[in-house]
Amino acid sequence: MAQKDIMIIDEDVDKLLINKPSGVSVTADRSGAPDIRQLLSRQAGRELDLRLVHRLDKDTSGVMLLAKNLPAQSFFSRCFAKHQARKVYIAIIRGQLPREQGFITAPISKSDKIQTVRIDSWRGKKAKTFYRVLLPMGSLTLIAAMPITGRTHQIRIHFAHKGFPLAVDPLYADSAPIYLSAFKSHYNLSRDQDEPPLIDRLTLHAYQLTIPGGPELPAQTFVAPLGKKFAAAVKMLAKHTAANPKKPEIPEPVQAIIQGLPIPLDFSDEGIDLRQDEDLY
Repeated sequence: MAQKDIMIIDEDVDKLLINKPSGVSVTADRSGAPDIRQLLSRQAGRELDLRLVHRLDKDTSGVMLLAKNLPAQSFFSRCFAKHQARKVYIAIIRGQLPREQGFITAPISKSDKIQTVRIDSWRGKKAKTFYRVLLPMGSLTLIAAMPITGRTHQIRIHFAHKGFPLAVDPLYADSAPIYLSAFKSHYNLSRDQDEPPLIDRLTLHAYQLTIPGGPELPAQTFVAPLGKKFAAAVKMLAKHTAANPKKPEIPEPVQAIIQGLPIPLDFSDEGIDLRQDEDLY
């Protein structure tokens, strides 16, 4: 199957913002498959000088910024290092969180298992994730998560550690797909058909990135719309969830996500100090 073109969200002389597909590595891996920069060069039909500023897991899709020259790479790398870049992820997790919003602050270290991490109170590095519930969906919940730190697999391990893993996550939970029949009453399918999964990939997407615009320039926010399958899963689960029977009212932030618009949430205006150390969860 031919590789689809990678969505370009925005581009100028200093930066390129893309919607990274799930299953594509940011750097070369053991599979030997082309990484994101190689794919972008192929798509452009020429070798591109693209420089990494931050990373996304191979199976995580979403907004990713690449620098186009060394000064830009240095500037944006400092922004991420100083927590001036705000990343908001959309995730479907299992279970229902007891609070509408909060922090998870469990420290993280490398695991003995290949390509995984673990919670380690003794040797782990400090890690903090802010979350907000967007929509309870029966046995699942749609959340927005903002990693304050940038540890490997941070969102995945934090929620798995608290007992609310990603709905589909082969490394830290379950790889079983999500099926609509588990949520929709009187779901009908002919006997000679197999039910297609609503979603069978990692249920994590880097949806929104806000970065400083530079001296005397306003911050810029970029959105990576959910892929068709992920967006359809959110829409169908919101419609048929047991928590919202008959005619559910879909909250404004969820409507924005389905439409690929910026999330109308301002974390800084909600009385939450993103620098505090208390684990609200």
